[in-house]
Amino acid sequence: MNAARLEAFSDGVIAIVITIMVLEFKTPHGDDLKSLIPLAPAFLSYVLSFIYVGIYWNNHHHLMHTCKTVTGAILWANLHLLFWLSLIPFTTGWMGESHFAVLPTGLYGFILFMAAIAYGILQYLVLSPQGKESPVRQSIGNDWKGKLSPLFYLIAILCTGWHESISISIYAAVALLWLIPDRRIEKVLDN
Repeated sequence: MNAARLEAFSDGVIAIVITIMVLEFKTPHGDDLKSLIPLAPAFLSYVLSFIYVGIYWNNHHHLMHTCKTVTGAILWANLHLLFWLSLIPFTTGWMGESHFAVLPTGLYGFILFMAAIAYGILQYLVLSPQGKESPVRQSIGNDWKGKLSPLFYLIAILCTGWHESISISIYAAVALLWLIPDRRIEKVLDN
């Protein structure tokens, strides 16, 4: 299998993940702006999750353009990532419906943590065969954002027992770290 086929499959799964998230919205029971207020937590959860899924889609796209050979390990690592991404709509909906209660907010962080680990594994498997001196591996460098994100997710999970707003703030801060697209791979591919 070539990387384009793997990328197309992943794009389809990610599109379905986003579609499922938006279908979780309930129609307001009123015709004024006040009737939207009870939907605010669900909407905020959706926005945060949409940003996360978009970040993964963007970075996955760049990573797949560096993939020279798709091995069985890469296929399984990619499915591992997609598995965790596919759980984001469930935790997004639960977190929004529960108004950011402890367990749903903590589980949301756990899903983000596992997706980050899965992406790290996929990145390692794609880049490892290229050698330490490859331009792409050099451009990634020590990947400080990729290493710090899971740590922040763990801190956020621990904070849910103290106050959920701290956890949500940490999730949002990590998303902001990644919101600006990572152009390191793009720059190497353009040369």
